[in-house]
Amino acid sequence: MSSHTSRHYSLLPAGVEPGPQAVVDVKRCIEKLLNQEGVLQEGEVRDICNRVKESLIEQANVISIPAPVVIVGDIRGDYESLLELFRFCGPVPNTNYLFLGNYVDRDHRSVETISLLVCLKLAYPARVNLLRGNLETRSLTKVYGFYDECWRKYGNARVWSYFTDLFDYLCLAAVVANSTFCVHAGVSPSALTIDQINVLERFQEIPPTGPMTDLLWSDPVPDPNDQLSQQMLDKEGLECLPVAQRHTPCHFGSSVVNEFRRANNMELIVRSHQLCFQGFQFSYRRTLCTIWSCPTYLNRCGNVGAVLALWTERDARFVDVVQRQVTTFSKDPRVEAFVPHKKTKGVADYFL
Repeated sequence: MSSHTSRHYSLLPAGVEPGPQAVVDVKRCIEKLLNQEGVLQEGEVRDICNRVKESLIEQANVISIPAPVVIVGDIRGDYESLLELFRFCGPVPNTNYLFLGNYVDRDHRSVETISLLVCLKLAYPARVNLLRGNLETRSLTKVYGFYDECWRKYGNARVWSYFTDLFDYLCLAAVVANSTFCVHAGVSPSALTIDQINVLERFQEIPPTGPMTDLLWSDPVPDPNDQLSQQMLDKEGLECLPVAQRHTPCHFGSSVVNEFRRANNMELIVRSHQLCFQGFQFSYRRTLCTIWSCPTYLNRCGNVGAVLALWTERDARFVDVVQRQVTTFSKDPRVEAFVPHKKTKGVADYFL
């Protein structure tokens, strides 16, 4: 996918107006970013971040989101893929989105990526929800590129400061349709209920250890049903393992997943945080799903990206049943852009 495109984006439908605006014209800012007319002005970023912080401070650590919604994993500054994702899954406000964090670093257009997402959050707060990822910190953004990119594009670090201050306000997790727990990385053995997560102090840099760190940094141990990975499990093959692999402070296993699901009446846990070459990975008898939404990561990994759509359908008993579908996509022009994975009959067009 080329970074230079002549495609013109517009906000649809035309009759839908955004919510209360800050000093800046947020709708004009969105159109500027969608049409790739350059970065926002420094004052626009400051005002938009301040307004979004005002709304986020009123939200709990774990927010509740109705279906339908499209769940998006790591983006990591891949702005071109973000625009393609909106083109195929539907623009805001036509489609609801939940992003699982890691919006910046690694790629060269992190400023545009986080600017657009924050503008959309301000304009359509009920349609766009942003969770915090492990990269949304001052320390890591100085290491992996976002700080330097802000300097190159603005000539100072003030925009970096506006965004990293905002990161401290992002929510830690979400529950979709009362059945699906969504988080950036994983679950914590120190906070196995949503009530316990809701009392955590989130308005800070991510600490080196603790339940907040587990939520944003932990990885699952290999699935015990996979015989090739048995040697990586401890004797029980189930417990949360504090190992140093990938510099992750904690690994969790199927017993922690199952205990969390039982305690909170959840059917599925959805996370991102790890590269999946197929764009997604189900584990632990399909109770855990990893979604990765950055295709051809770093322009050399050769992976596809994926999103997870959730919606409800009423069955013969007039009970709303949650339906799910993974959709994969690729930057490679030889690969069809978005290919539904095991398409479910009757899926609404705005998920394709």
